[in-house]
Amino acid sequence: MPEVQDIFEQFADAYLAHHGLSLAQHKAMNAIRSCRTSRLGGHMDTCPGCGYEKPSYNSCRNRHCPKCQAFSKERWIDARKADLLNVGYFHVVFTVPQELNLLIYRNQRDCYDLLFRCVAETLGELAADKKYLGASIGHTAVLHTWGQNLCFHPHIHCIVPSGGLTGLGKWQHSSKKFFLPVRVLSRKFRGKFLALLRLQMPDVDRELLNLCYQKEWVVYCKPPFKDAACVVEYLGRYTHRVAISNNRILKFENGIVTFKWRDYRDSNRWKEMILTAEEFTRRFLMHVLPPGFTKIRHYGFLSSRGKRIKLKVCKLQTGTRLVQKEKLSAEQLIQKLTGRKPSQCPRCGQLDMLRSALSPPSA
Repeated sequence: MPEVQDIFEQFADAYLAHHGLSLAQHKAMNAIRSCRTSRLGGHMDTCPGCGYEKPSYNSCRNRHCPKCQAFSKERWIDARKADLLNVGYFHVVFTVPQELNLLIYRNQRDCYDLLFRCVAETLGELAADKKYLGASIGHTAVLHTWGQNLCFHPHIHCIVPSGGLTGLGKWQHSSKKFFLPVRVLSRKFRGKFLALLRLQMPDVDRELLNLCYQKEWVVYCKPPFKDAACVVEYLGRYTHRVAISNNRILKFENGIVTFKWRDYRDSNRWKEMILTAEEFTRRFLMHVLPPGFTKIRHYGFLSSRGKRIKLKVCKLQTGTRLVQKEKLSAEQLIQKLTGRKPSQCPRCGQLDMLRSALSPPSA
């Protein structure tokens, strides 16, 4: 099946000749083109028993590469399991109107930070209100900038435990379907974002802000998960996702890319989209984040500040078993996921394979 790497390998040079890219976009494109090829070097694994040989090339480890997210995702999830509480969890999505897309894209770092800040303050302030919960909550937020058709669509996914700590250190559980009404969330988020946007960018178009203020912003809340295991699996689907995975690309012929996408406005039906390689590349590179930008953030009792004490209190209050964090090595994690020791010969299964240098990274 065709991959993003194949498209870049054939058309990246032509695209670069006619389009200017940021340094981060250049790095992402070059990394994806080189991922698991001889350009990055590699090694040869040889079985001393049956003589089976298997060459392996190094990964680029770029966070925008469709090939390099599976292991990073599993490593991240494994580290988060110890933070789960024995309570229900909610998935909340905050979006902004499309009229702001151009402004946000031109000021990505500032606007993405502003999105995170407004989401966290909206959830925290409303949860602290005794009218709704009267407690301090924690949540994990993940930034996505794309829609299914690869168009620019910035939004924040939040995973929120159904409760929080009161001022007396007691766990306050939410017995409602969701302790914060969606319409209240939407309007508070809208007001915060537009007010802070106006402060940070005094020259922003006032008519644009007025238009956005008159619209109802979309905040969506899904029903609670069944158990903690579902939360872990669900987290993995969102934390390390890239704009498009290779398995969604159906065809790549004569400079035309065909991929499948889910149309949420049409009963979630799967459809096919046909784009030129140039347009596909343009849409993909729109979602390369600014260098060093943190797209997964933790807040409240899940944030690094005070987490060690507050999370322990939450576990004791919710009857969650205290588990010692166990950091698995790369080999242990792969063995846990696949059920097979990665160094073991796949042919005879008797001996560990010996590793030797295959080629150094090319300049």
